[in-house]
Amino acid sequence: MRDPLAGLRLMRTVERPPQVFVRGQGSWLWDADGRAYLDFTQGWAVNSLGHSPGVVVEALKRQAEALINPGPAFYNRGMLKLASRLCQASGSDQVYFLNSGAEANEGAIKLARKWGQLHRGGAYGIVTAGNSFHGRTLATMSASGKPAFQALFEPKVPGFTKVPFNDLDALHAAVDDSVVAVMLEPVQGEAGVIPATLEYLQGAERLCRERGVLLILDEVQTGIGRCGALLAEDLYGVRADIITLGKGLGGGVPLAALLARGNACCFEPGEQGGTYHGNALMTAAGLAVLNTVLEPGFLEQVRDVAQHLREGLARVARRHGHGPLRGHGLLIGMPLIEQRADAVVRAALDEGLLINGLASDCLRFSPALTVSHANVDEMLKRLNRAFALARGKHKEPA
Repeated sequence: MRDPLAGLRLMRTVERPPQVFVRGQGSWLWDADGRAYLDFTQGWAVNSLGHSPGVVVEALKRQAEALINPGPAFYNRGMLKLASRLCQASGSDQVYFLNSGAEANEGAIKLARKWGQLHRGGAYGIVTAGNSFHGRTLATMSASGKPAFQALFEPKVPGFTKVPFNDLDALHAAVDDSVVAVMLEPVQGEAGVIPATLEYLQGAERLCRERGVLLILDEVQTGIGRCGALLAEDLYGVRADIITLGKGLGGGVPLAALLARGNACCFEPGEQGGTYHGNALMTAAGLAVLNTVLEPGFLEQVRDVAQHLREGLARVARRHGHGPLRGHGLLIGMPLIEQRADAVVRAALDEGLLINGLASDCLRFSPALTVSHANVDEMLKRLNRAFALARGKHKEPA
């Protein structure tokens, strides 16, 4: 029997609508009443291959029947296979697997500070930029520039300097002898899907090389094909010393990765660990996702459908007086003018469409990498109706 107080027993850390979802397939979700919803959030870019993709389901089933978690002190085949495949595909030298992007970013901070002890006279300062979002641990919240975090959970972890995003002069001024690394998101997803400019990210890499500090790229949201390339750094022609991955790597299950190159590979035994890190079940899922994304033609298809989505969203934005669009690949933000994001999100839910609102004035679209042209076309119809509904107009015909 369902507990009528079940929703109240959950800690109120997020506002949730009343729907209870029970099944998903590809770009669609179904609630307990049997209503279908077109999902263009995919768990905030987590379900890279959509809901319950066959390759992940089969990988999990096979692995669960054989071995789930032998413990972090032992090798397992999934851990070794995924480490090899991911390092080869990304041009990295070492990888450490974790459960979440926040843990990966926390690990990147620890790794950079360990490197600073070895190679930069004990420097430990890390420069971040803009309204960045690096996770919800105390350290990653301290590294983030997200305004909502600034008044929370004092005292903060020391050693972080924040500068404006896409401002090379400010970055130059901040990197002094106390700094060990610059930590940037190629696209600031939580801030409103704001991409780094080419000049900025390439300039940041040059600055790091000139000053002898590490470049850390937080690709928790942008990696694993989300931007139309395996890594967003590929779009910019830069090469980071440390990269963090999460979200789409597990295709819906908790999996993240900390990648390192060159002498940034400096962790020693006992300096990083976690009970579930690199377990056989989750690395099996990650290998299924990565192998799919690396199949010939997959990323070309992502870029093709991303262009179709961008063109359609641009038409909708012009029709309703919004935009211009921001982002790369299948991570797109639509700034709103004189209309609130939360009102549009609620109206979209009424139309059977799941989208994500950022702050009060931006919508974020992060569909499955496997989303079809037909899914995009249906989404655009529902989005048009949601905009009209949110303004209090009559529903428009499909």
